[in-house]
Amino acid sequence: MWQLYQFPLCPFSRKVRLALGEKGVAHELVKEHPWERRDEFVDLNPAAETPVLVETDAKVVLIGSQPIAEYFDETVEKAPMLQGSAAQRAEIRRLTEWYDEKFFRDVTGPILHERMTKRIVTHESPDTMALRNSMRVANAYLDYADYLLDHRRWMAGNSLSLADFAAAAQISVVDYLGGIDWRGHDQSKAWYSVMKSRPCFRPLLGERMDGIVPPSHYDKVDF
Repeated sequence: MWQLYQFPLCPFSRKVRLALGEKGVAHELVKEHPWERRDEFVDLNPAAETPVLVETDAKVVLIGSQPIAEYFDETVEKAPMLQGSAAQRAEIRRLTEWYDEKFFRDVTGPILHERMTKRIVTHESPDTMALRNSMRVANAYLDYADYLLDHRRWMAGNSLSLADFAAAAQISVVDYLGGIDWRGHDQSKAWYSVMKSRPCFRPLLGERMDGIVPPSHYDKVDF
């Protein structure tokens, strides 16, 4: 069986978990705190970053959310994540990259640093100004998501795709940490409610990061 090395608030691991769940790929979770840089984990991935997916019997090690997602899209026919014309697949990849890189850089990463890393790793107080700035930027990103969803059924078009899972993974972490103000974002909220209702999403809603409690609305489909 596949083993996924991850920790509950890793957005890239969440992206992989959603994709594996949607495709029905059996796997077990291995809790890994990459900041501890365990020798065994660094041997698997010298960058000491999650996610890492391992199939011990077949001696297969997959590293990084996008390579993992594309590996299973190529090897498992169920629930294709990168479908449509070349132009449509390009748009899926564009938005997947948008959330994996830009949203993480501007929103998820800074909020994780202030509300998780400082609390459980470095034992510092959060910078309230940095938090306010990240939450302001998150609001601007939701404005763009609202615009997309005004013109499309899903993030990248008329079909559920990897872009939706990349977006939901990042947003779910920020929402867990209380960094999303859903007021005035009806389109994004309705889309996220649908994402939360999918069977592949339910394990994420029930999981908790030690020492960090999410807002009361976090695990509710209707919120």
